[in-house]
Amino acid sequence: MQQNPADKGIGSDRPEWLGRAQMSTSLSPLLAPMLSSATMRAICDDAATLQNMLDFEAALARAEAAVGVIPASAAKPITITCRAESFDLAALAEAATRSGNLAIPLVKALTANVAKVDAEAARYVHWGATSQDVIDTGAMLGLRAGIDALLTDITRAIAGFAKLAHQHRHTPVVARTWLQHALPMPFGLKLAEYAAVLQRSKLRLQRLRGETLALQFGGAAGTLAALGDNGLKVAEELAKELTLPLPDAPWHTHRDRIAEAASVLAILAGSCGKIARDVSLLMQTDVREAFEPSGEGRGGSSTMPHKRNPVAAASALAAATMAPNLAATIFAAQVQDHERSAGPWHAEWPTLPTLMLVTSGALAAIVDIAEGLEIDAVRMRSNLDATHGLIMAEAVTFALAQKIGKSDAHHLIEAASKKAVKDKKHLRDVLTSDPKVAAQLGTEKIAELFEPMAYQGASQALIDRLLASTDDR
Repeated sequence: MQQNPADKGIGSDRPEWLGRAQMSTSLSPLLAPMLSSATMRAICDDAATLQNMLDFEAALARAEAAVGVIPASAAKPITITCRAESFDLAALAEAATRSGNLAIPLVKALTANVAKVDAEAARYVHWGATSQDVIDTGAMLGLRAGIDALLTDITRAIAGFAKLAHQHRHTPVVARTWLQHALPMPFGLKLAEYAAVLQRSKLRLQRLRGETLALQFGGAAGTLAALGDNGLKVAEELAKELTLPLPDAPWHTHRDRIAEAASVLAILAGSCGKIARDVSLLMQTDVREAFEPSGEGRGGSSTMPHKRNPVAAASALAAATMAPNLAATIFAAQVQDHERSAGPWHAEWPTLPTLMLVTSGALAAIVDIAEGLEIDAVRMRSNLDATHGLIMAEAVTFALAQKIGKSDAHHLIEAASKKAVKDKKHLRDVLTSDPKVAAQLGTEKIAELFEPMAYQGASQALIDRLLASTDDR
């Protein structure tokens, strides 16, 4: 898959160390570029994940200082120490295998680092919080950044397909059902459907960002007991610091928010996969109606120099194949025990970032296609004639049905279609020479019925409706 132009320069406004950091192990660094966008890889990077957790700790210190739970002098030393480049990721990972989660060794290391700056401030690191608060809120921050990246790309894909739909609203193409020629349709309708289905995912992403993401802050058992009467005040300040919605209560073992995110991501990946499937089929040698953008070294074969393979579509299809099972893991992880869970919660940690990565890869491939799809209208018109007029059999049937009734018309055109196939003749010629049909319709009317775009029903209105649905205004 070609690099998404939106990914160029990724990390330019991030610290240099972050760009060099080891990518999250949820996808192999060797394979990740084929299945994810560069933007999402930066968001799901191990160092970025660590920084999200540290951002929680820094915000917590500032919130507690504002409320008077910890000394005001402690907030700055803690905040300036919450920089991921100061921590040994490998050492934290190794320590996490013994402690059961990453937050425990991180808080220990952070406390030690703060002590080097201000021993008194070090006493107030992670005050009143629990490991899950750090990890879950960090996940919310990463998910928010991921959603923003997806929204940028999905907006481009929608615009690309909408533009193509306008350009090809009168371009006839074969509509295929069960992979067989069915009826003619405007290619613009197919493209408008792509834009509209992506728009629906865009709206889901926006709702997810605005309504579902939330602060996780509950302390050891979700009661904020360690903060006494100040628990909710700290929570309010912390939510403001992180610009996250404050939920009615901590949600440690109620994972519907994470599950909803997984469902939105998997739906988007699936929609991208459907578009990719169509494109891969349109690129078949026997079809040759539309093609991914071409480029030097793109879509070639290691042994066959003539090949032009659908590489972006393949990447999107691979990602779309992975997404449902990743989402299923998140759904299974909803079944957690009491107030803090052992096991299901842990299963979310590698799964959600991987789902974000593959969804980004599917969408990046579709952006590539939407902005560079090559369409062969001449070939589309030629393929409409491949069945020698049989594709217009329904049009003739309904025109004839108005004269003699649907059942009789169906039987007449069915017999004529079989004769056309047997005698290898165009259906139009068979019908013109059939006295029963010719007497009812006439030669001129029969000829008109074999014009593909004369039989498109409400297609143009549907295109308008679909494109109108993609207007954010």
